[in-house]
Amino acid sequence: MNDTALQYLLAAILVLPLLGAVAALLPAPPGLRGRDPGQAVLRHGVTVTGAVLVLSLVLAAGFDHGHPARMQATTDLTWIPALRVHLHLGIDGISLPLLVLTALLTFLCALYSYFRPPAASGQAASGADAGAPTARTGGPSPKAFVALVLLLESGTLATFAVLDLILFFLAFETVLIPMYFLIARWGGGDRERSALRFILYTVLGSVVMLLGLLLIGVKAGTFDMVALATDNGSSLSHSTQLIAVLAVGLGLAVKAPMWPLHSWLPDAHTAAPTVGSVLLAGVLLKMGTYGLVRILLPMAPEGMHTFAPYLAAFAVVGIVYGSLACLALARQGNGGDLKRLIAYSSVGHMGFVLLGIASLSPAGVNGALFANIAHGLITGLLFFLVGAVKDRYGSSDLDQLAGRTGAALYGRVPRLGGLLAFAAVASLGLPGLAGFWGEMLAMFGAFRPGGGLSRPAYLTFTAVAAFGTLLTAAYLLTVVRRICMGDRDTAHAQPVLADVRGYEFAAWTPLAALTVLAGLWPAVLLGLTDPAVRSLLGGN
Repeated sequence: MNDTALQYLLAAILVLPLLGAVAALLPAPPGLRGRDPGQAVLRHGVTVTGAVLVLSLVLAAGFDHGHPARMQATTDLTWIPALRVHLHLGIDGISLPLLVLTALLTFLCALYSYFRPPAASGQAASGADAGAPTARTGGPSPKAFVALVLLLESGTLATFAVLDLILFFLAFETVLIPMYFLIARWGGGDRERSALRFILYTVLGSVVMLLGLLLIGVKAGTFDMVALATDNGSSLSHSTQLIAVLAVGLGLAVKAPMWPLHSWLPDAHTAAPTVGSVLLAGVLLKMGTYGLVRILLPMAPEGMHTFAPYLAAFAVVGIVYGSLACLALARQGNGGDLKRLIAYSSVGHMGFVLLGIASLSPAGVNGALFANIAHGLITGLLFFLVGAVKDRYGSSDLDQLAGRTGAALYGRVPRLGGLLAFAAVASLGLPGLAGFWGEMLAMFGAFRPGGGLSRPAYLTFTAVAAFGTLLTAAYLLTVVRRICMGDRDTAHAQPVLADVRGYEFAAWTPLAALTVLAGLWPAVLLGLTDPAVRSLLGGN
């Protein structure tokens, strides 16, 4: 496929969700309303996100896989001449997988929401009827819900496709408001406080990041990300690079989330509806680590070299801290919430991504990008499954789920229990599944870091990260034992629970299948990222 066709495809992928969001707020044509206007607008969300997914797959098929380091599907139009801001779009082997992942997860979330719209106050159904397809359109407004999801998709896709620093910042900010309202209006528990904390942390980080981006653009004389990456920091002094890395890195670290800037994440995940948690973990967290790779590694290499050991240290602390927090939540009697536990696990898993980036080596950065995709697939599946467990049991509290004999998922809903166990072992990095390669390559990169970095320090970081993998296995296997195993309580009458239903199977199967495919055939993804990573690292 020629570059012009790819150019139009990429533009359509970015514009279509925006148009769909506007259309979702308009009255539906009489012939499309059906019996329930709420279901009609949810069906509209499935249609638009499905079309975006198809276009992204066509874009991926037409991508020149022989030259993944070259920017393709490029558009470069002058937007604000006075500020030298361009509408510059394009994709390479680094951004393409994230673009497809975003389109896939958003479509699966829209499909899931068509059958299970989030309730207005985050109240889950329970009992025998839980998990059944329903025509209810919970939440303040199905129109607003669909419009927000589509706006979120558009902002996330744009973040991975724009090649101008100002456009990157605008796209980066676009996703904050939709996620805030998804948590505040459709969340559960302390949703308003959690949403406010989310927006305060991310906006404050973004303000600092904007200052850093402006510094880079003003000092280099351009905001063009391709030109800045090609320049490889030669137009920026050492002190400028240090300030830029500190400012931009802090803003990106909040979204990553890097310890100790992660404290907004557990509350946001616990309060968010299932769809919000999937999108937050699956794609929004990737925006921070993507920015580190796309902006700071090639544009401020000296500054990154200076701060890399500190980033690695924070990363391994996050790995151990996240695992210890999960172990504490998993212990009996601590009243741990399963959604909160999975949220804390993201702090640990994203720590491996940050460690790989901090190694400044091709192996480590490739591992970080692989772990990004693996985390999106596996944690997205985990949040879907936790939402299903909460729907059926009316709670995600581990002590309530375990109870006297355990939730006994294997005995009561064996397919759901099997899927949860599969996602858990994928998350702990079982060889042959996607979670293994990213973490292994990140530690391998830290074992042999880039030139000029202290090898003894990085060997220590590698050992601490390896210890974190043991802690990860401990808490995930504890969770599986507590809620999947146990005898059925035959002494008391219990409602019949539905096992995995058709729409759940449709939403979850692609994630499980891709987790296996990426684990067995990692070359598909690494073949895309490796040439682009070596180009960003200056050919190392």
